[in-house]
Amino acid sequence: MTAETLSNKSVKDLAQMAKRRGIHGWHTMRKEQLVKALVRLAARAARNGAAQAKNGHSKPAVRRSPVAIAVAKSNGRSHAARPKPRNPQIARKLAEAKAKLMNDKDLSDEANGNGAVKDRLVVMVRGPFWLHACWQVCRHSVTRAQAALGQEWHAARPVLRLYEVTVGTTTSSAERPVRDIEVHGGVNDWYIDVKNPPQSYRVDVGYLAPGGKFFVLARSNTVTTPKAGASDAIDENWSEVAENFDKIFAMSGGYEPHTAGELQQLFEERLRRPMGSPMVTQYGAGIADMLLRKRGFHFELDAELLVFGSTEPNAHVTLQGEPVKLRPDGTFTMRFSLPNCRQVIPAVAASHDGFEQRTIVLAVERNTKAMEPLLRDTSNE
Repeated sequence: MTAETLSNKSVKDLAQMAKRRGIHGWHTMRKEQLVKALVRLAARAARNGAAQAKNGHSKPAVRRSPVAIAVAKSNGRSHAARPKPRNPQIARKLAEAKAKLMNDKDLSDEANGNGAVKDRLVVMVRGPFWLHACWQVCRHSVTRAQAALGQEWHAARPVLRLYEVTVGTTTSSAERPVRDIEVHGGVNDWYIDVKNPPQSYRVDVGYLAPGGKFFVLARSNTVTTPKAGASDAIDENWSEVAENFDKIFAMSGGYEPHTAGELQQLFEERLRRPMGSPMVTQYGAGIADMLLRKRGFHFELDAELLVFGSTEPNAHVTLQGEPVKLRPDGTFTMRFSLPNCRQVIPAVAASHDGFEQRTIVLAVERNTKAMEPLLRDTSNE
């Protein structure tokens, strides 16, 4: 490329050559300026080529494909975006948070320092509006849940699923899920608030995945809550359950064949004593027989009347002329002795402003008859 050959070209051709070779300012140059710039560029290229040939560094040009160029750029970006080594304190905190999350999810008894032999869930009635669920879960069952849920396990939550049970005219029954109650590891019992007594309920314990899949670990017995106001609230501590265990045991279905074993085992474990009669439980079977032989065989029966109802919370209520204390929701309960006769109990409720008054008369009669005792001849036994 010489000045003579370049001078024979048009200004347009020279401008295109300068553009392709990356000459700065080519679009404002005249013909003579374009020729001089192209000649200087050609001379510089010739000198560089001769120097590389002399030093033996000349290498053939390798033309890379667009795919290779894109891969090289991608590798460069990946290398640049590679995270720096983690701060040890941050790594420790992340590990602690992960461990806490796993402990909160672990429902097995090993999380409580125990080792459950089998899965068990028992529900007890603690009043018209409260149920008490107690469970124990094996480590193997939690492992099975993790395997069954797969990738959904990481976001799965431990829950109690509450069902309403409707018993039909036959032995069949229908269940309707009411709600899911999220629980956590480290506990093995939970109080559940319910509504609309009397109503039958059952509970499942398991893991609920975000997609709605529910893996059941254990199923409970079916219980029925009493009518509102039918009895005073039962205390919630196990130490006080001991005083009412017969009542709670019966309301929780303890005398039904399919639930008696589980409930009795749970009560005996928590109360740390066998479930027998109060005399046998306190003194043992031997002392009971001795006391009965000394005092003679006896059998007594008595009854009391339990009256319950509801009205407006700010109303004024009397039973047999005596004022009745209302609960915050307007319900009330009163106990009366029930002698062997007829009783008439008037109940009067007056509105808060005194504008309206309503009266209900309750008539109750008790007729108790003691039958002749039946004596057996045990002389030949």
